[in-house]
Amino acid sequence: MSHAEDHAGTRRDFLYYATAGAGAVVTGAAVWPLVNQMNPSADVQALSSIRVDVSGVEVGTQLTVMFQGKPVFIRRRTEEEIAEARAVELSDLLDTDDRNANKPGLEATDENRAVDEAGEWLVMLGVCTHLGCVPLGDGAGDFHGWFCPCHGSHYDTAGRIRKGPAPENLHIPTVAFVDETTIQLG
Repeated sequence: MSHAEDHAGTRRDFLYYATAGAGAVVTGAAVWPLVNQMNPSADVQALSSIRVDVSGVEVGTQLTVMFQGKPVFIRRRTEEEIAEARAVELSDLLDTDDRNANKPGLEATDENRAVDEAGEWLVMLGVCTHLGCVPLGDGAGDFHGWFCPCHGSHYDTAGRIRKGPAPENLHIPTVAFVDETTIQLG
């Protein structure tokens, strides 16, 4: 093999790799905007967590806030509501698994669903797990908790489904107290 033939092979290899490299860059430049547009927008990222002042919520009342486009019920329960929820046997529940974001994989006991140790604060997504309606609160329904009038789902004072077509308990978002009067969602 002559020196000229060896040089031609090297030039051909260089042109092949340069073309392949340029093609990869062009493909990446074309695909990146498509991938990047799937990221959450700035307004969605800003709402990925909110803080709620609960200092004005009296015992036995409820505050409803919007979080990520859904209503969230923040209830400060009475001692009677807590006692009623804690007296329920798990075998009486239609849904014994808890989709509790704070303590996933636990049974749907009142202690696992409440935000605080005493059980005074209960925070749940205000969306019926049957078809996404917003249940009525303040002791509504047969179990003194929440009632969805659209199809007749009854939830108890811990937001657990007790009667009706809803397949799951009211869902618990990620929630924590950041101080004595502020709850952080998300």
